[in-house]
Amino acid sequence: MGEVIQFIPKAERERLRLIREARSIYDSVFPPADPVNGQPDSTPIAINGTWIHRGGEPLS
Repeated sequence: MGEVIQFIPKAERERLRLIREARSIYDSVFPPADPVNGQPDSTPIAINGTWIHRGGEPLS
């Protein structure tokens, strides 16, 4: 019976949604430097057509 209902304007909800979406896009482009799971990123990358592990060794 003592519930409090807070009114949040539509514009504020839209602003918060856009912030969440922008943060998601930013994190997909610039991943956090410290991975959450604590494991280094072992995904290979291509440099000038050569696939290389993050440690620097070329893939055979």
